[in-house]
Amino acid sequence: MAKKLKLKTHRGAAKRFKRTKRGKFLRSKAFKRHILSSKTTKRKRHLRAPAAVSDQDSAKLERMLPYK
Repeated sequence: MAKKLKLKTHRGAAKRFKRTKRGKFLRSKAFKRHILSSKTTKRKRHLRAPAAVSDQDSAKLERMLPYK
């Protein structure tokens, strides 16, 4: 009887996404790396909060992160 193959985790995705208890994926928001002086404090503060990944992309992440 053959062994069942193990799936490899996509290491790039593992560093960028986090799974919630309910199974949704969280991502960080874009536009907060540089040229921050021209952005308002309120805008930068809102960019700190994590955002949920869209349902279309969640299917791809399920395959990339099988054990997360």
